[in-house]
Amino acid sequence: MAGKPHPVRWRLEYGAVLAIGALVRALPHAAAQALVWPLARLAYALLGARRREARRRLRLVLGPDAPERAIRRAAWLSFRNTAFNLVDMLRIRRFDAAALRRQIPQADEAIAHLRAELAEAGGRGVVLALPHCGNWDLAGSLVELAGLPIFSVAAKQRNPFMNDLMNRMRGGHGMEVLERDGGPRVYLEMLRRIRRGQVFAILPDTRSRTPALAVPFLGGTANLARGMALLAIQAGAPVVPLVMRRVAWRRFEIEFFPTLRPDPAADRDAEEARITREVLSRFDAAIRATPEQWFWYNKRWVLDPVAEAACETP
Repeated sequence: MAGKPHPVRWRLEYGAVLAIGALVRALPHAAAQALVWPLARLAYALLGARRREARRRLRLVLGPDAPERAIRRAAWLSFRNTAFNLVDMLRIRRFDAAALRRQIPQADEAIAHLRAELAEAGGRGVVLALPHCGNWDLAGSLVELAGLPIFSVAAKQRNPFMNDLMNRMRGGHGMEVLERDGGPRVYLEMLRRIRRGQVFAILPDTRSRTPALAVPFLGGTANLARGMALLAIQAGAPVVPLVMRRVAWRRFEIEFFPTLRPDPAADRDAEEARITREVLSRFDAAIRATPEQWFWYNKRWVLDPVAEAACETP
């Protein structure tokens, strides 16, 4: 509501992040991570229910035979990596192209891969699909600094101060972030940009709030949004899946997967299902291979059913 005062906790949260940001930017990258590590460990110890839920999810996916030690390790490293991602994003404007190449040795290969797909698309853009692994926002900066037009979409945060801050961090090198809650207007803008040759970065491995596509994922059935596949089909753009992993405190690797090209002659619903299913099957295998890389703490567990059981099964 216009004019309504913001809750005090919103301001406190925003102020705390600003203070941490000022500190981690004042330190060398390695020192900033070393400072945040024990803070992350303390926060992890205090997580309580959220920590137990992450371990439950890991057990559900990895199965009853997975060693308890492996479950606990994956849960902790997933949380620690999230803390390191925050450090990276608070320092994002300090990273130039050379710094990103040091952190991502496959940077040139990844950019060449995208350039080749853009050339193949003949003036159309591409849909770049990534799971919640590694530092997906850093990947966006890499593409932007290479001179390729890239944009993304994100849900609006309840805390308006944090919403603006997160969008500024994500756009640290010029990548524009559209707000997902803008309705048809935002969707049409996304479609227009892809048709004009831009790269659209999307993370499709989260549960849709409303009934959509029922897709096999992580040993269950996930209700996933149509957006990734639908945009690719309507724009005539390829879907380029890849996975980014943090393999050291300040080093990442990229795993590439075969590009998926929409079939203009196919039934649209069937093609949406095919593209979504194939992308998520690759992500499924990658998450199982290195579960510590994925974000297990999302409030909306990807395998939770939606309120209405009207999802369409591929």
